[in-house]
Amino acid sequence: MNGSLALVGSGEYLPAMAEFEKSLVHDGVKNGKEARYVQIPTAAGRESTDRLEYWKQLGLTQAKAIGVEATYLPIYTREDAFNQKYVDAVAKSALMYMSGGDPHHLAEVLIDTPLWSAIVENWKTGASLAGCSAGAMVLSAHIPNFRLLKKTATQGLNLLPEIRVIPHFNKFFKWIPESAAKVLLHVPDNSILIGVDELTAIVKRSGDTEWVVVGEAKVHVLKGLPDQQLHDGERIKLPTP
Repeated sequence: MNGSLALVGSGEYLPAMAEFEKSLVHDGVKNGKEARYVQIPTAAGRESTDRLEYWKQLGLTQAKAIGVEATYLPIYTREDAFNQKYVDAVAKSALMYMSGGDPHHLAEVLIDTPLWSAIVENWKTGASLAGCSAGAMVLSAHIPNFRLLKKTATQGLNLLPEIRVIPHFNKFFKWIPESAAKVLLHVPDNSILIGVDELTAIVKRSGDTEWVVVGEAKVHVLKGLPDQQLHDGERIKLPTP
């Protein structure tokens, strides 16, 4: 049975997301996984040592708060994604969490590597997989270039090929109409575009057929399905792997 799958707009390891992250660990434990999560900070791999240490400590603090173990995997380059020690660390973890940063770097590092294969295998056997911000964007077939909107989208990890995610939606896209976001991002006609607000997630729980919104703000369905805004607890059918 596939594990839970979560797309998070922002807020990994923050107190506001603690109960949600705890629930993802619990989902994995119910499927026979170990009560721990692995931090995958790859999207921030080009940031400073201080910033990487910040992410590491934030995740470790959250693990203590929710009563589980956390393993920080310093996977910053493609060479790291071939390191068997890191590959082995993924196995049997209840939650694998890809945090924010540069989604293009994240994809470039993980595509066609033993580390990504291990993540997918662990998810397919019941572990939860969560992507926050860049970590959510990278799960699509292609990743838009928010900073260079005229530039062609780059290849994603293709776990959710039909879904494209705009994270931080209420922060970065509040200045343009939702209708304009569809045009600017060059989303193919056969894709579903969703915007996920900060401190908010949409999750398909292991064994469920629908996705449910969790958090204090909204999920915006912008293309591919009837336009709508979903609040905490509301459910929707979206394509799944």
